[in-house]
Amino acid sequence: MTDAIVLDGVHKRYGEKRALDGLDLTVGAGTVHAVLGPNGAGKTTAVRIMSTLLRPDAGRVTVAGLDVRERASDVRRRIGLLGQHAAVDEQLGGRQNLEMFGRLYHLGARRAGSRADELLERFGLADTGRKAVKQYSGGMRRRLDLAASLITEPAVLLLDEPTTGLDPRGRAEVWGAVRSLVGGGTTVLLTTQYLEEADQLADRISLIDDGRVAAEGTSDQLKALVGGDRIDVVLRDASRLAEAAALLGSLDPLLDPDRRLISAPALDRMAALTGTVRALQEAGIEAEDIAVRRPTLDEVFLSLTGRPGTGRPGTGRPTGEQAVRGTEAAA
Repeated sequence: MTDAIVLDGVHKRYGEKRALDGLDLTVGAGTVHAVLGPNGAGKTTAVRIMSTLLRPDAGRVTVAGLDVRERASDVRRRIGLLGQHAAVDEQLGGRQNLEMFGRLYHLGARRAGSRADELLERFGLADTGRKAVKQYSGGMRRRLDLAASLITEPAVLLLDEPTTGLDPRGRAEVWGAVRSLVGGGTTVLLTTQYLEEADQLADRISLIDDGRVAAEGTSDQLKALVGGDRIDVVLRDASRLAEAAALLGSLDPLLDPDRRLISAPALDRMAALTGTVRALQEAGIEAEDIAVRRPTLDEVFLSLTGRPGTGRPGTGRPTGEQAVRGTEAAA
């Protein structure tokens, strides 16, 4: 498999602020690659460099096999870009927006019109193509924005936090649109703060912190770095937390008396669930809820960096065994 995007030792500073600090990233052609990280981790800076909107201070970047410094104009012809905020005109209709983008890319009136119709149909907007965009829902606007980024049929699509601010329905609509691209061979690089989004869409994930990769692998491989699944038990009586925790057989249970919660590693999902239910029943301990779940983004980030993943990043980085990269280390 060839590589559609390669970042090799990329650095970028804004005055005294270090945005990227030797970022290495490789994205295989025809795949969806998610870049996860909190606000300020360097995700948007990396996308702006890949899209030729910024020049790196150091390091090499190729997109679609082209160096972004030496062949910026050629790179722009081969990529589509969807930023964090919609770039469509709310006063125009959906079809008018797509035709306008087509004309801006010199497609010609006939080709711009036919391409607009193709994309409206592809993204489920054909029935609303003549409506003003101001009447669209959030999910519809993002689908239209996504369609506009594909007007020239790019080989590589860069999506910078495409579902930020959308409700669950709007997010699901965008996910469906992204999935439809992959079958056609488009390479998608997706930045996001949501592990769920990467779970749904990505073939591979790079988790970045403080401008460099902290961990990389599939979703399951990243979760395995923080101990895999956990079982959560909510009791009716907080006074029996310690007793119930002992029944779980875990060496490292977490107790939260305020929520009457026990959380412990679960090596085998079904065995942990059935075993816990049986043990609590035999001990006469009542539970309000029992669930097996996978780690959250905060838990993954906390394990790798020593701090939650949803706040502003600091200067700490994972060291030693925490800084695991590659499928062999994550498996």
